[in-house]
Amino acid sequence: MFKELHQNIRVRIYTSFLSRLVGSMIFPFMAIYFTREMNSTMAGILLTINVGAQFIASLYGGYLADQLGRKRMMVIGEWMKAFAFLGMIVANSPLGIFPWPTYIMLTIIGISSGLINPAAEAMLVDVSTKETRAFMYSINYWAVNFSLMLGLIVGGFLYESHFFELLLILFAMSLITLWMTISLIEETIKPLQGGNQKTSYGIKPIIQSYKTVIQDLPFVWFTLAGIAILSIEFQRNNFISVRLAEEFIPQTYSIFENLLIKVDGVRLLSLLTVENTILIVMLTTFVAKAIRNKSEQPIMYLGFILFGLGYAFLAFSNDILGLFLAVIVLSVGELLYVPTRQAILAEIIDDSRRGAYMAFNGFVFQIGKMIGSIGIIVGDVVGGVGMGILTMILSLSGIFFAWISLSQVDRKKSITHAHKGM
Repeated sequence: MFKELHQNIRVRIYTSFLSRLVGSMIFPFMAIYFTREMNSTMAGILLTINVGAQFIASLYGGYLADQLGRKRMMVIGEWMKAFAFLGMIVANSPLGIFPWPTYIMLTIIGISSGLINPAAEAMLVDVSTKETRAFMYSINYWAVNFSLMLGLIVGGFLYESHFFELLLILFAMSLITLWMTISLIEETIKPLQGGNQKTSYGIKPIIQSYKTVIQDLPFVWFTLAGIAILSIEFQRNNFISVRLAEEFIPQTYSIFENLLIKVDGVRLLSLLTVENTILIVMLTTFVAKAIRNKSEQPIMYLGFILFGLGYAFLAFSNDILGLFLAVIVLSVGELLYVPTRQAILAEIIDDSRRGAYMAFNGFVFQIGKMIGSIGIIVGDVVGGVGMGILTMILSLSGIFFAWISLSQVDRKKSITHAHKGM
């Protein structure tokens, strides 16, 4: 089935896998780098600015992807990444370590990702069909999780002792992905459709483009559904991690009789996260085949429910077996809702502004992170059971918002068909 996908899709999955594989050996540890070379406060400020720069670049990149073309923005972004990786090598060579030039290069990498991602997401929609999208997003999700898992494992062992060598590998990989993007990906839209338009690079046309997106109420409702569900996931590294660290009584387990392992709340969270990642990697192909050509809405709603139930249990329970079973439940929910939600999203957006829509969809992650961090404060007031209830409320809210969105989409289609029939 993978071979049936458009070449652009296959190439994008390959390049994304390679980039994330090597990138996850380095980027998750950059907070350690800047804390060591500067201090923790400065590291936090700089990395926050970096995230902001990437987000602003993604808004710009989404607009330009609709104006100049998907491939063009992807190629520009890949060139920027290759240049920045080379700069990081120079700034962290055996001749010396220079944190400020390193940070500038890291910011350029963030900006380049902001230019590439909306264009790539729009391009995937351009060349896929309603029948292939759920499968496409399932495989892409598998590739992302598998590459991150491998990269984090390797980076955890090699980051401290072989940082310079990892940068060399990252630069080499960026040249490969640049070549693949230039040589193997086809442009999917005609830049400046109509022939008489001129692309404006000012802020006003960008605001106008996103104003149109915001006025699309079905899309806004669907975005709210995504925010509700992502808010649940970001509790794992916020309220749930704090609760387990404080409440879980450390236990010692015997493995192979002679090997004793002590598990505290922090280690338990790590094990649960590893379990989730392994399940995603192992079950993606099976679930992708099971849901192919099935009605997407009920599958997405079921995914929302299972995802919420699993995280609701994690919010209050300290039963270690129950927690591992809950991760199985939420992982199945994740595998059901992620590809179907993406496929439905691709159906409801305006074809002429796919780049802008995909960039705006980034709000789902940003606002989800914010609500996730607020969960620590709320959880301190309502406790674990209260957070479990709130988790299910968020899950049901996701279903409700998505239902409103898709009902409005269906109503619009009915009106359009009625007018055409007149």
